[in-house]
Amino acid sequence: MTTLLIILQFAIVVIICIAVLLQKSSSIGLGAYSGSNESLFGAKGPAGFLAKFTFVMGILLIANTIALSYMYNNANSNSLAEKAEQILPKAPETNTTSIPVAPNAPISESNTSK
Repeated sequence: MTTLLIILQFAIVVIICIAVLLQKSSSIGLGAYSGSNESLFGAKGPAGFLAKFTFVMGILLIANTIALSYMYNNANSNSLAEKAEQILPKAPETNTTSIPVAPNAPISESNTSK
C-alpha cells in the first residue's frame, strides 16, 4: 500500500508542476484575467479552472503526504537505537572483583621533612 501511495505522490507532483506551468503569469494580479463569456472554461477562461484544479491537487498532495507518514510510522515503530541493539553484539561481562589493586608506594622521609 505504501508503494502505491508513493507512486501516487510522484504522479500528483508531476500534475501540479504541469498545471502551474500552464497558468498565465502576470504581475498585475487577477485583474489581468479577462475573457469572453463564450469561452470553454467560463468568463475568465482557463485561469479559473487551472487555479481550482491546482488547489484541489494541492489538497490531494497534502492528504497523500499525511497518509504516507502515518503508514510509514506504523510500519517502522522501532527506533534506531532498538535496531542497533539487535544488530550489534553485546560486550562481554567483566568481573569487577578480580581487578588488581595498585600497591601503595612507600613514603620517603625526604618528602615528610619539609
